[in-house]
Amino acid sequence: MAEADLPNSKETSTDGSVLNESNLKESINEVSSSQEQVDQLKDNQQDQSKTSIEPLLSLALTELQNKRQELEKEITELTTKKNKLEKEINNSFSGQSDSIARRVKGFQDYLTGALQSLAQSAEQLELVVQPVVVQPSPLDENQSSEEKAKVETIPAISDTFKPDESLIRECLEQFLGQPDFYADPWKLRRSLDTKDIELLEDWFFSMGGRGAQPSRGNRSRNVLIGAALISILGELYGDRFQTLVLASQPERLGEWRRGLQDALGLGREDFGPSSGIVLFERADGVVDRADRLEERGEVPLILIDAAEQSVEIPVLQFPLWLAFAAGPEELYSEEELL
Repeated sequence: MAEADLPNSKETSTDGSVLNESNLKESINEVSSSQEQVDQLKDNQQDQSKTSIEPLLSLALTELQNKRQELEKEITELTTKKNKLEKEINNSFSGQSDSIARRVKGFQDYLTGALQSLAQSAEQLELVVQPVVVQPSPLDENQSSEEKAKVETIPAISDTFKPDESLIRECLEQFLGQPDFYADPWKLRRSLDTKDIELLEDWFFSMGGRGAQPSRGNRSRNVLIGAALISILGELYGDRFQTLVLASQPERLGEWRRGLQDALGLGREDFGPSSGIVLFERADGVVDRADRLEERGEVPLILIDAAEQSVEIPVLQFPLWLAFAAGPEELYSEEELL
């Protein structure tokens, strides 16, 4: 009976294996379908994530563009402000200071070059006056062969005040002493220092009373030298000369009038066309007045302020004129006052 039951047990095991295989296949199919569903879900999720990110990217890009436009606008405004500030600086005095300094430096270089050229030309001149010998004409039978040659000499400009040198030096020595505040009008009531005396001596005895001298650093000191000059020439010429002062600004002429009035003990009536001192703002007026004085046999004395950067050529023809040559620092300070 045991042997008879064995085949049945085999069949049972065979059926069981068949059932297991079919179940396995179904499980595999279910897993495959599950895998496909998972893949499909992943694809859907990716599509959804892409769809959700695109608006964010667009928004971020828009914000970046807006920020860029704002930055460009700010840069434009800052550039405009910078240009405006540069323009204001250039138009202000602080911006023009460099320009003025360059102009003064250029004028100084030009003046230095001109003086060097003048010195070289002076070195090449024959300063010793050569006598002019007139030979007798061979056609003139009446002249003897022993006649002396005629010699013509021209006096040097520096000898103009040679005959009055003792009187001039006596006046200069008095100016070195104590000031005389109660002196008569047209006499110097102030004292000078050694450098002022040296300047006047050079003007009288080296330049013959015509030429430029270095400024003494300020207008008040120059006015004092002019007052001393008027006092000395008053001793030499009396009432036969008139002083003509040239300064291109009313304020400068006011300083000259007050300074001369104080140094010489003058009043307002001493300043005017028919008085001893005449003030001018333009050089052509000085030239016309000096011409009329010479026509009447009088002597004009022309004083030119240090702020005048040039001397007009017609002024050079007159016998007495003094121009004060200002240095770069003095010219710069004059520019500041304008």
